[in-house]
Amino acid sequence: MAEGTDKVLSERDKNKSMSDTAFASELMREAFPKGRHGSVYSAQYAAFVYMRRALHKNMTFRRARAIWEGAAKRIDAEEAEALKRAKFEEAQREIQDLRRRISELDAELAGVGSWTVGQAGAATGGQAGSPLA
Repeated sequence: MAEGTDKVLSERDKNKSMSDTAFASELMREAFPKGRHGSVYSAQYAAFVYMRRALHKNMTFRRARAIWEGAAKRIDAEEAEALKRAKFEEAQREIQDLRRRISELDAELAGVGSWTVGQAGAATGGQAGSPLA
């Protein structure tokens, strides 16, 4: 066997790739955002509960935290698939929240749009320089 025949990656090549651990950590942070759960601990716990139900193997909170922090030695394919599903579910949840918010804003704008020009003039005292007059 010849020594030194392994291809050595340049620093530029190393920066382009992402390890499975870093990818899983990013997926977990996107699927269980701190903003929705209130704290990092709560987001990690939500990830742990989801992963425990989604996986056939035994999942511990310590393992979920290691994935979150990017400290896990390896990522199983089953874990990666569960995280992809969780991210998809989070995206669907965000879409539902945005649609609900848009409908609320439409209702508010409909209420503002029902004002007549006369009501707007009366509300501002009929001032000529008013943007509503």
